[in-house]
Amino acid sequence: MSNTTVTYVVGAGCAVIGLVAFCTLILVPALTAYRRPFERIAVVVLSVYVLAALVGVGILVGALVILEWPRVF
Repeated sequence: MSNTTVTYVVGAGCAVIGLVAFCTLILVPALTAYRRPFERIAVVVLSVYVLAALVGVGILVGALVILEWPRVF
């Protein structure tokens, strides 16, 4: 297995673990807090919005680290 393949496998594993943690810790408790279908749909939409915001912040921080790494070290 090449180094690139190992990097992709580790990245995919981290993404799966992060998605499972998000669903377990945020989405499931939010869904069980409401009874009506409309409220549950709204919770899913808002939770996905929060997930997208967190992913966006992670991408920005990652890009900042990549761009500033040569100057710092």
